[in-house]
Amino acid sequence: MTLRSASNSSSRSAALDYEIAQERASALGRLGRALEAALAALSEHDRSHGGATAARGALVAAASDALWCLMVQRDAIGLRDPRPVMRDYGVPAEVQNRLGVLVGRRRRAVSR
Repeated sequence: MTLRSASNSSSRSAALDYEIAQERASALGRLGRALEAALAALSEHDRSHGGATAARGALVAAASDALWCLMVQRDAIGLRDPRPVMRDYGVPAEVQNRLGVLVGRRRRAVSR
């Protein structure tokens, strides 16, 4: 391998690493905005409707799902501490408690 081909290979690898980093950041941004939107919809519902309604349950589930998606993406890139997300996005305990709950699917009991 010549110095030029090694340099060319290194440049391609650096370009690919940069593109991957951009996509990771883009995915985190998209998922963060989705969580913000879901939390805003829940907050708006609470301001305008007050108490628990069927629509509110769906909004809590949607916010929990958006949180789950963001947490999985963060975990995949090595950001494993959930506390900054909960703090920075102001995630209510009710949404945190539903994290990972699969709506509409039955969990199979594991027999031992």
